[in-house]
Amino acid sequence: MANDKDFRVKNGLQLGGSLVEAVGTITGTTLDLTSGNVFSYTPTAETTFVFSNPPTTGTALGFTLELNGEFIDGGYDLANAEPPAHGAFSVAAQEKTPTGVFFKPDGTKMYVIGSSGDDVNEYDLSTAWDITTASYLQNFSVAAQETSPTGIFFKPDGLKMYVIGYIGDDVNEYDLSTAWDVSSASYLQNFSVFAQETAPTGVFFKPDGLKMYVIGYIEDDVNEYDLSTAWDVSTASYLQNFSVAAQDTSPQGIFFKPDGTKMYVIGNTGDDVNEYDLSTAWDITSASYLQNFSVSAQEAAPTDVFFKPDGTKMYVIGQSGDAIWQYSTGFVGDATFTYPASVEWPAGTPPTSPADGETDLLTFLTQDGGTTYYGRLIGDNFS
Repeated sequence: MANDKDFRVKNGLQLGGSLVEAVGTITGTTLDLTSGNVFSYTPTAETTFVFSNPPTTGTALGFTLELNGEFIDGGYDLANAEPPAHGAFSVAAQEKTPTGVFFKPDGTKMYVIGSSGDDVNEYDLSTAWDITTASYLQNFSVAAQETSPTGIFFKPDGLKMYVIGYIGDDVNEYDLSTAWDVSSASYLQNFSVFAQETAPTGVFFKPDGLKMYVIGYIEDDVNEYDLSTAWDVSTASYLQNFSVAAQDTSPQGIFFKPDGTKMYVIGNTGDDVNEYDLSTAWDITSASYLQNFSVSAQEAAPTDVFFKPDGTKMYVIGQSGDAIWQYSTGFVGDATFTYPASVEWPAGTPPTSPADGETDLLTFLTQDGGTTYYGRLIGDNFS
């Protein structure tokens, strides 16, 4: 944290020495000045700050406020989905029957699996999450385990890969000696889902690796499994299921919001993405249908769906175009900040909307019990 010993306000007072940092409590948008002297705030809407419990009159108090510069509005909400602003990215040169897509968490790699090549194709994205910047790198064959692969998933650290298919009706687990490098993959083991689904089309794991979800088009349902050892499919045990037949009788892919409170199913009966709310996170029996979004104008045979972690982008892959489409499903916005009327700014202009992805550091000083605060944006120089 910045040293505030040079904080000079217009009445000539100076906050001497360095502050001893103590993280303060923000309740709503109220900063409790008795709880600490460093506050961090990430906006979710327009914000008016309140400074509470100032020191007694005559006691000087200085504190710092970190304003984090962007918020997400409407992410993971299909009501906010918009058609692609540009064309699709074709994977036909590598795979003419794509069935699944997955992205590295930072959006710089994309993986496509399909039943023509029976392999996983790895792409680099020079601009994260922008499919128009994708370039093919390499592939890895899964034909020894599955000759009709339908879905793919990676452990968050990129050291494990999972492939599902309906020839073996199982989930195949691979170890990667180099994270996110499919050429370093080696087959480890599998887990049969035949007792629940004889035509599995998609697989998804809870972020901690302790739950696995499988969808398929024979039973038209999502099957939930518990793993007693995280990320080890040999420890999986069937728990329960949830039917999606009322929305789609040929479900192809499944995705969950990272907190487990939303589930998305794509299918090629309706050629749409169906959104469900889960009243109990990660418990599919608590799911209730909310709404859908049609992708038929872009893809008449969708096979999988994937979201950017913040929920502002959605990706759909399919077999009618052998391509991936990128949709907007939310936006990154700016919040407008206002401060108490008691704050004066001796020099510079107080920020009302920090730059996206950046953090503004502001310091404040009061010595009259909160009647007047003097503020500045760190980096402003004044005497």
